Amino acid sequence: MPFADVMRRYPKAKRNYDDRAKRITEEQRAIARQFGKDFFDGDRLYGYGGYKYDGRWKPVVQDFADHYGLTNQSAILDIGAAKGFMVRDLIELLPGANVRGIDISDYAVANADPVAKPFLQVADCESLPFPDKSFDLVISINTAHNLPLDRCRTALKEMMRVSRKHAFVILDAWRNDLEKERLGKWNLTAKTTMSVDDWIKVFGEVGYTGDWDWFICE
Repeated sequence: MPFADVMRRYPKAKRNYDDRAKRITEEQRAIARQFGKDFFDGDRLYGYGGYKYDGRWKPVVQDFADHYGLTNQSAILDIGAAKGFMVRDLIELLPGANVRGIDISDYAVANADPVAKPFLQVADCESLPFPDKSFDLVISINTAHNLPLDRCRTALKEMMRVSRKHAFVILDAWRNDLEKERLGKWNLTAKTTMSVDDWIKVFGEVGYTGDWDWFICE
């Protein structure tokens, strides 16, 4: 289960951790964790602050295709697909591929990108609505950590169940005390955050053998 640098071309944001910590309240976190209109299209303090397609996933999708050898015959699942922007780019890059996306949010799927919408469904990452070994690549970016640890473990097992070849996950993590402090100030929705070493221990405990990367507040 190696680190995979397939997100290197995703735009990096500048973050003011102290300002964020002063402005975010537990009430706002509770609203954000509903993953409804406020999270996707409400004020920035609740989430994305207006979530529109801008093509930022195109270079990332190309790197996924290159790294994992994806073709027009591949089957790919995006867990936590939101409005389907990465699903859209996968469909356009790999016409003929079996691309699917799931998200817990009724709002996101109902308001999804029109290209991606037919390939999206509302579903829970703890109980994926697909048979065993359905996909060549299963992707979960900043999703599983939104669950408590025991349910996060289940989600990682589900990724392995439906994958017949590759898996890739990104989770909130830290490598030192400063990164842990910054993540605490920035975190809006995650219910499970751990050190890199502790996440890797969890991978071994649940049998997750896919690739990984971290969301780290550097």
